[in-house]
Amino acid sequence: MLLILILIGLLIPAAALAQVPPAPATPDRPPAEQVPEVEEFVEVSATRSGKRLDDQPMRVEVLEREEIDEKLLMTPGDIVMMLNEMGGMRVQATSPSLGAASVRIQGMRGRYTRFLSDGLPLFGEQVGALSLLQIPPMDLSQVEVIKGVASSLYGAGAMGGVVNLISRRPGTTPQREFLINQSTRGATDAVTWIGQPLSGGWGLTVLGGGHWQNRTDVNDDGWADLPGYSRAVVRPRLSWDNGQGSTFFATTGATIENRTGGTMAGRGLPSGAGAYREALETRRFDVGAVGQTLLRERYVVSARAAVAEQRHDHQFGENLERDRHSTLFGEATVRGAAGRHTWVVGAALEREAYRATDLPRFDFTYSVPGLFAQDDLTVTSWLSVSASGRLDHHSQYGTFVSPRVSALARSGGWNARLSAGTGFFGPSPLTEETEAAGLTRLEIPVPLRAEEGRSVSFDLSRTDGPVTSSVTLFGSRVRHPIHVELGERGLVLTNLDDPTTNTGVELLATLRQSPFSLTTSYTYVRSRERVSGGVDDVPLTPRHSAGLVGMWEREDVGRIGIEWYYTGVQRLEHNPYRGVSKPYVIVGLLAEKQFGRLRLFVNGENLTGVRQTTWDPLLRPDRARDGRWTVDAWAPLDGRTVNGGMRLMF
Repeated sequence: MLLILILIGLLIPAAALAQVPPAPATPDRPPAEQVPEVEEFVEVSATRSGKRLDDQPMRVEVLEREEIDEKLLMTPGDIVMMLNEMGGMRVQATSPSLGAASVRIQGMRGRYTRFLSDGLPLFGEQVGALSLLQIPPMDLSQVEVIKGVASSLYGAGAMGGVVNLISRRPGTTPQREFLINQSTRGATDAVTWIGQPLSGGWGLTVLGGGHWQNRTDVNDDGWADLPGYSRAVVRPRLSWDNGQGSTFFATTGATIENRTGGTMAGRGLPSGAGAYREALETRRFDVGAVGQTLLRERYVVSARAAVAEQRHDHQFGENLERDRHSTLFGEATVRGAAGRHTWVVGAALEREAYRATDLPRFDFTYSVPGLFAQDDLTVTSWLSVSASGRLDHHSQYGTFVSPRVSALARSGGWNARLSAGTGFFGPSPLTEETEAAGLTRLEIPVPLRAEEGRSVSFDLSRTDGPVTSSVTLFGSRVRHPIHVELGERGLVLTNLDDPTTNTGVELLATLRQSPFSLTTSYTYVRSRERVSGGVDDVPLTPRHSAGLVGMWEREDVGRIGIEWYYTGVQRLEHNPYRGVSKPYVIVGLLAEKQFGRLRLFVNGENLTGVRQTTWDPLLRPDRARDGRWTVDAWAPLDGRTVNGGMRLMF
């Protein structure tokens, strides 16, 4: 806290005396005089049409580089906090022992969210719950989010939505950036990013990072509340642009991590838990490429392909589970314009293979060829519509048709969007529950059916000078939902007879008046499922959540930010201590001071000191039938944390 106060003291006098000239244009930041209109020029790729953000009939939420930059100072090693603080999205911890997490969009299960990197599934078709913890945000230029069913363009894995991570491109001059960070809970991050323009329109970027965390027993009960890990990440990217419509982009990456949790000492532990160890070794490698060219000066022809493979050695106490997960992806599209129409047609092939070395009964190989099309029509100056559809043939679950229709109407400063679509998800033994408990005690008594979903949303937004506000109503319904229940011998995976439903509302308002910005958000989600004849809330899904973020920032001076987040009650499952969680409030404070090319920062996270173990133990009094010693994590386990470090631009 002393360092925070020192930085605040440095920032405020400097701001009062500084005469700040307009910031020079860079690849990540337009000239200063354009900043108030930056949203007007944001182009998104997640909808494939290449249109500006404001012209998209399908709602796409964009997190820009400036906001990513703020989250980078809070968690330089992963994108968890960045996603968790976006409205309508919740990063849910799935394994307290190893810290795994998944992203739930508008109450939908994490397995329904499709994660892409520059439009490529580099993290696999079903993103593992630890993959989010292994993606450094330093080389991201923006994040695009489509909420609701998006299977019409992205197939089986996008029944809850799409998160597309767009990487930074090299500028016209060499760029170097280095960050080192240390936290009071034993975390260390060292990350570097290099952008180098080459001749002939070519450019190269390289991301490299080392990340470490000490195993930490915050409440001194003999169990590691924070797992220990050591991780190395490297990702070079090569890009080319001839300035005439032809581009090429290639990337490859490697992630190597060893992670350990479980008991730290024998005292105070339940009988039998004294020597319990959970560990995970991850080795992930991927390569991908995207290319496009202009044909006859009328059509944009593009192709993309990716190969990803990850290997896990996962220890659950006395059980060792080794697996190998590989993904192959290829796609070709043609985009053109005719009068008021902008259309896209394409074909894709995805192949996913899972090999469980120690439990071969769970092996699977899925192949899914698909055809898709999209047509955006400008009806009048104030109305545009978009219709898309996809035909997929899943090698295990059959053929599916996934349509989606969206409309955009404008009047004065008002924008209204309506969107509806359907999609499907091909289930596998890999769920949030098996991520935490493993497959050894899993049973699938009858063959599973594909989950089928539909969603609808309506949002109304308005920009009035420096204020932008929006309200979104949403609803979704999943037929044949996969349910994991606790049986006599462990976990049992089945389809429910009745659908799961999600309804809710999102409210968002932003004020940007340099040098200040203020963002407030509220989300209400009612996610319901019928199990054993009764209808109840889906576990670990708070109905109410809210946030308030304020930031003061001056170029070449620094920034000060404060955050306030509220999480409401959640229904708990298989928790011997309580059936409903406690609501809690988290407060954070960020300060950064710039000295030329050097920036010093300090961030106080969870200053209210919220810890789940303040109310109840994390450890169960005895071992559950699925093998777990811990209850689900419904609140932070690390408590108050302060991290700080430096960034160097050269």
